Amino acid sequence: MEILKLGSRGTEVMKIQAVLKKIGYNPGPVDGVYGRMTEEAVRAFQRDNGLTSDGIIGPATYNALEKFIVGYDTYTIKSGDTLYSIAAKYYTQLYKIIVANPGIDPYNLRPGSKIVVHYGIDVVDTNVNYTYDILKRDLQGLKARYPFIELGSAGNSVLGRELYYVRLGDGPNQVFYNGAHHALEWITAPLLMKFIENMAKAYTEARTIRGYNISEIWGRSAIFIMPMVNPDGVDLVINGLSRNNPYYNDLIKWNNGSTDFSKNWEANIRGVDLNHNYNASWELSKEAEAAYGVHGPGPTRYSGPYPESEPETKAVVNFTRAHNFRLVLAYHSQGEVIYWQYDEMTPPESKKIGTLFSQVSGYSLESTTGITSYAGYKDWFIKEFRRPGFTIEVGKGKNPLPLTQFDKIYRDNEELLILASVV
Repeated sequence: MEILKLGSRGTEVMKIQAVLKKIGYNPGPVDGVYGRMTEEAVRAFQRDNGLTSDGIIGPATYNALEKFIVGYDTYTIKSGDTLYSIAAKYYTQLYKIIVANPGIDPYNLRPGSKIVVHYGIDVVDTNVNYTYDILKRDLQGLKARYPFIELGSAGNSVLGRELYYVRLGDGPNQVFYNGAHHALEWITAPLLMKFIENMAKAYTEARTIRGYNISEIWGRSAIFIMPMVNPDGVDLVINGLSRNNPYYNDLIKWNNGSTDFSKNWEANIRGVDLNHNYNASWELSKEAEAAYGVHGPGPTRYSGPYPESEPETKAVVNFTRAHNFRLVLAYHSQGEVIYWQYDEMTPPESKKIGTLFSQVSGYSLESTTGITSYAGYKDWFIKEFRRPGFTIEVGKGKNPLPLTQFDKIYRDNEELLILASVV
């Protein structure tokens, strides 16, 4: 791991700041800048945990922080322990230990055996730049906390990153939500991850969300969610271009000579716009490229050499074909609009469903124009299955949207995400 100290910057600093804040220390603004307040917060954490109080996050301090980052600890049962005493020690609740350890016998704890104990804090932070590494750690934490959720991979990106998916629910009505086809639109990944966490939590607590009975939905539907379709692109936008990237020179050329990918890069690591790489009017998307100044790989709108040329789009297509999805939602940003049509193949019920989505979110129901009408995931799903598919454009402004918009985006979309599983 990279040593973090005064003057360090980046997403890892941001994540550490968010976690310190969450567990009661004050690192100052969660801004990715390791300043004096962050250093003092680290010193206080180190003192409280029997570590050398030097304000530097080396391996020992990171190991102590990691259990808070993933939201759980592995505890070895000692003689005389009870679940109640363990819960008290971790400031958590008894039922949460039982949920995380299916099959545990509270009246027969065996000394030396290990159990998962999670802290009374959420796993998913929504005030940090949401990289692939953060996604991976959050998924690890959620799976440990809620072992009943299904976690898997639909395939790999160009650079070998997993295209993770989560399944919520056991019912026959299958739906699929995905996010971050476009690298700049990574805010859709924490949106879907926070939804996963809130749904799993509500299920274990037998709670409703916005009046919906989550336990009932769990038995009725299976919600499949792929939060980050384009992890390579997201990493490029947030963390910048690494010298060891195999496409280093090509990427600079494709980006008009610039090494700054943080303001304009939507594509995957090979310069292909994944949401123009599906086999639905792909030829029209290709023909339209020149009118948009696109003549090969680049930040946006390049449809690729042929449909499904990219491993990410191929994986999403194969994953979709392997299931029986009633409808799909593809999350993008920005505009606060819902797109619901594709050519003359749109199912008659799509407008009625889209109108319901519009009512609960406040987003307007609109039709795409120009090149945006071609070769997207929603388009391909409608063409292939003649079932409802929707592109949801969250937030307003210039991508990447600031995290200050996250709370509103989540409020706008929570009911839509639940409704889509039962409509």
